[in-house]
Amino acid sequence: MRAEDRAPRGAIVVVDYGMGNLRSVWQALVRVAPGREVVVSADPAVLAAAERVVFPGQGAMPDCMREIDARGLRVAVLDAARNKPFLGICIGQQMLFQHSEEGDVAGLGIVAGRVCRFPAERMLDGDGSRLKVPHMGWNEVRQAREHSLWKGIADGSRFYFVHSYFVVPSDPDCVFGTTDYGVLFTSAVAQDNIFAIQCHPEKSATAGLAMLANFVAWKP
Repeated sequence: MRAEDRAPRGAIVVVDYGMGNLRSVWQALVRVAPGREVVVSADPAVLAAAERVVFPGQGAMPDCMREIDARGLRVAVLDAARNKPFLGICIGQQMLFQHSEEGDVAGLGIVAGRVCRFPAERMLDGDGSRLKVPHMGWNEVRQAREHSLWKGIADGSRFYFVHSYFVVPSDPDCVFGTTDYGVLFTSAVAQDNIFAIQCHPEKSATAGLAMLANFVAWKP
């Protein structure tokens, strides 16, 4: 049987490229999408047959990009990002961009812009105390523009973050959410059928589950 014949059509597929524990993402999606098939897969044919794709992950961007290519997933991810409802999470957001300072590595180039490290000299809280990098814990996301994935989520809701780098889109119209941590950084971007966020919605309690439910229902 061909891989295409085994691929579950109409499924929500979580891309597995070997970086990070994907079980929490899978569990959260199963919770908000009862009756829907949610699959974790590294098979390009499964991605091709998916109705919508979630692109999560954690770790260093050079390692993530290397694994994408080593597993033959680049073409399938690019195709999904052009043609299906597509959700990038954490490093999955950063990899959509053209270049990262982390390891001086090229990204997938789907969204114009770069990925930068938090500037050490500006990592100060309002009282002058030093902010730690990585940015780890709960923080507010301010909604820069309306979007279907913000439905039912109050502006300024708190989400869970773990990261040392953040995206800097070339086009300000791509910015759909911002967060303040020493600097005001872009925490959510959207472009056509793509929505991508720096935080971890699967670890962000009610607001995160609402975002994932909105993604499951989203018809860009």
